[in-house]
Amino acid sequence: MANPVSSTKPSITLADVVAARERLRGSVYYTPCAHSQMLSGLTGQQIYLKLENLQMTGAFKERGALNRIATLTPEQAARGVVAASAGNHAQGVAYHATRRGIRSLIVMPLATPLVKVTATRGFGAEVVLHGANYDEACEEATRLCAAEGMTFIHPFDDPVVMAGQGTIGLELLEQVPDLEAVAVPIGGGGLIGGIACALKESRPGVRVVGVQTSRLPSMAAAVAEHRPVTVEPATTIADGIAVRRAGDITFPVIEKYVDEIVTVDEDEIASAILVLLEREKTLAEGAGATALAALLQHRTSLKGARTAVVIGGGNIDVTLLSRIIERGLVQDGRMIRLRIHLLDKPGALAELTRLIANHRANIVDTLHNRAYYGVNLGDTVIDITMETRGREQVEELLAALTAEGYKHSRVT
Repeated sequence: MANPVSSTKPSITLADVVAARERLRGSVYYTPCAHSQMLSGLTGQQIYLKLENLQMTGAFKERGALNRIATLTPEQAARGVVAASAGNHAQGVAYHATRRGIRSLIVMPLATPLVKVTATRGFGAEVVLHGANYDEACEEATRLCAAEGMTFIHPFDDPVVMAGQGTIGLELLEQVPDLEAVAVPIGGGGLIGGIACALKESRPGVRVVGVQTSRLPSMAAAVAEHRPVTVEPATTIADGIAVRRAGDITFPVIEKYVDEIVTVDEDEIASAILVLLEREKTLAEGAGATALAALLQHRTSLKGARTAVVIGGGNIDVTLLSRIIERGLVQDGRMIRLRIHLLDKPGALAELTRLIANHRANIVDTLHNRAYYGVNLGDTVIDITMETRGREQVEELLAALTAEGYKHSRVT
């Protein structure tokens, strides 16, 4: 896909990224890029994880935010900065503005989870809750910016912000011997644009692959149309890249430097989060796990390449994480719910639970029902949720229930 002769001149250069690195030096964590033997085996490639979830604010966004803040004039710094965000960008701006004694005003949608609002305030920002979504929050941020003479810091469509994110690319060249490819999540394009510029201008042979959620493939649509287009709204667990329109500034950079863009669906992203948590002891949010999801599902053209995967952030809501874990256990056959018919008499339940115990399944929850599911008078139905070792143990248990004459079915 990369086009070395783009019709629009890219807005950043390698020199911009190098300059950004000097501004960020000592203020942003030089995150590790660890080789994963486990993930290499699962994907058929040599996988290195660039752990941006270990930044102070839990995501790469603070690189671009700090680079923009560091380029403010003294007059701009005195008036303060404004941003619109529901999460990672808000925290990055708040943290680094506060460290430099600069006032920060963050507009967040009304539905923003309390934990993110609290975290942003904790980093020193003034938080204004406004609007039903990001677009409405952004409109209010723009209004406040003009009214108070402050500087607006865009989350991605800004060449200075993009250059700050590109410092990841320079680090990858130092950390991964003979780097052949990098997989990067895409939202508005600031992260992959900066990384792609840094890599392609330093080592043109490195392939750059972008990954979007299939629910909001705004950059893939832009590439197909050769211009930014607005896609239909949708919800996704990868909320950090839930951008309906590619950036006007970032798009020419992606068109010039990025080799391939692929998409993954919600279950594939959830599975990647679970793999990182269970196999690598690494917590990633939906957007942060998207690039790995594409490699686990073999969606890219990369075959056996030495590949760095950017884990962009780890700020995931704990209730969402619990649902992802439970759903993943169900998909793996390590948690199952059965609906079992039995006689409504003393000892019937004890006999059933004894059979389950003999097959070493652990009962998590039970629910009796005598009035629904076509239950005969004198009978009952019980829904039993169990933990198992996997699909093989489940099949053994189902065979035993059938052999003992129990009518049963799976509840999905």
